[in-house]
Amino acid sequence: MSLFSRYKFSVKPQEAILILITMFWGGTFLAVQYAVTLSGPFFFVGVRFAMAAVAVGLLCARSMRGLTRLELKAGVVIGVAIALGYSLQTWGLQSIPSSKSAFITAMYVPLVPLLQWLCLGRMPGLMSCVGIVLAFIGLIFLAGPNGDLLAMGAGEWITLASAVAIAAEIILISAWAGKVDVRRVTVVQLAVASLVAFAMMAPAGESIPPMSPGLLMVALGLGIFSAIIQVTMNWAQRSVSPTRATVIYTGEPVWAGIFGRLAGERLPALALLGAAFIVVGVLVSELKFKRKKTPPVAKEASLNQEP
Repeated sequence: MSLFSRYKFSVKPQEAILILITMFWGGTFLAVQYAVTLSGPFFFVGVRFAMAAVAVGLLCARSMRGLTRLELKAGVVIGVAIALGYSLQTWGLQSIPSSKSAFITAMYVPLVPLLQWLCLGRMPGLMSCVGIVLAFIGLIFLAGPNGDLLAMGAGEWITLASAVAIAAEIILISAWAGKVDVRRVTVVQLAVASLVAFAMMAPAGESIPPMSPGLLMVALGLGIFSAIIQVTMNWAQRSVSPTRATVIYTGEPVWAGIFGRLAGERLPALALLGAAFIVVGVLVSELKFKRKKTPPVAKEASLNQEP
């Protein structure tokens, strides 16, 4: 019996949309790389999510009247996780190499099923676990870590905290997705993410940069795209498990590498091998074990043979 006769490959429409969003998500790397040359990381994250909150708020102004306490709570908690995930990773990059930052951030891959089990009591499936392991190995190759990762300084701990925040965001969205209105929660979480990012400027010693047209255009474009991402994640993860969503999201660095190559960057062979592992991890996580059903005639015959 072949592998494909024992397993069936299926992709839900929600999962296909998440894959598409992840592809565009990886393409934003070049835009963010340009933006941080004009602004500090926390101010840019704050402006980006402020514009995203305004964009979604204008579209969902009428629905905001029905905001419930549960939706407010969900939006605040998810918004804090989003702000920490985006801001801490960028802050950590100021003191550690990007390869080490990418490897430590990749810890959110195994952290999601671990936190999911500890917080929600949901055990991930076998194929999802295999897919996560393959994706995690791929991220190690893609990042190309060097040095002693056990000797963690301030930058390493900050980046590890961002990985925990990213894992928490994915789990929290899934925990509340079917209980709240997606539009209202998205507005709240984007606004909270903006406020938290601005608040983090003071402890980081970051000042407000000059407001250039280039900075505003990038912030507006990425802000609108961030709004689309959050709305899509909240909608899709109603029926997509946190574990499977995590494996899909690990495709982000692959797409970032593809867009970087189109822009003139060249990935080494080890990074390409890591990209292949991630793609395989995504595919394996979608495999479902299909049990072979016993034909009714054979079942009846076996019953007749019993003494």
